[in-house]
Amino acid sequence: MPVLVASDLDRTLIYSAAALALTMPDARAPRLLCVEVHESRPLSYLTETAAALLAELGDEAVFVPTTTRTRKQYQRINLPGPVPQYAICANGGHILVDGVSDPGWHARVLDRLADECAPLDEVRARLAETADPVWLRKHRVAEDLFAYLVVERELLPEEWVKELAVWAEGRGWTVSLQGRKIYAVPKPLTKSAALREVARRTGADLTLAAGDSLLDADLLLAADRAWRPAHGELADADWTGPEVVALPERGVLAGERILREFLRAARRPPS
Repeated sequence: MPVLVASDLDRTLIYSAAALALTMPDARAPRLLCVEVHESRPLSYLTETAAALLAELGDEAVFVPTTTRTRKQYQRINLPGPVPQYAICANGGHILVDGVSDPGWHARVLDRLADECAPLDEVRARLAETADPVWLRKHRVAEDLFAYLVVERELLPEEWVKELAVWAEGRGWTVSLQGRKIYAVPKPLTKSAALREVARRTGADLTLAAGDSLLDADLLLAADRAWRPAHGELADADWTGPEVVALPERGVLAGERILREFLRAARRPPS
């Protein structure tokens, strides 16, 4: 039976230049490989060591990139190793099979959103009404499923984020602050539900996961074994779970450690 590895990408396995500066001391800077270019600019990196580990992992397990990115944003990434048959995008809103969204899964997601939480338009209106142009840089809607803001982090009032989170909670939505982005995501839109569906399709008897943000918590709890780095929302909250290991490494070095743990577990699955 196969081992399934579902890993978040940004700030878990791959890092922007800004994330590198925040999480990696210059004295320990390793050699990097660019894995994403947009409009002729390099955007995301992993270490050369992590690239080799990821290529190995693709031969040992079913590797499923699991991201809040839209399909278009995900498809800009060129990861080392075999091209994944499955990918989870838009926080579980789309399961890609050989690069194409599964329409049946997406329809099921839309049905749940319609039944279980406030509509996207209500949340968009709240963001438009309360976000301050002093710190707001962009307001985006992703795949007609959720919304996010790009902000000047140093100008962003913590109290505004807290108030938004309380407001969203009562409407069945979650708020997550990741770097310069604030996400408002419907609670029924989860990576864990998509993970279970891919595990069912592949017949996996062991699931492994990693992630760093609040939007990854359900994914980590759904996996048989999981890891989180020493940076990000989950680390800031000292969050963990019964089968979740909190690693001491930060930044790209945490990405290397996570891949080593994936490989070790995939090669020695429990009997």
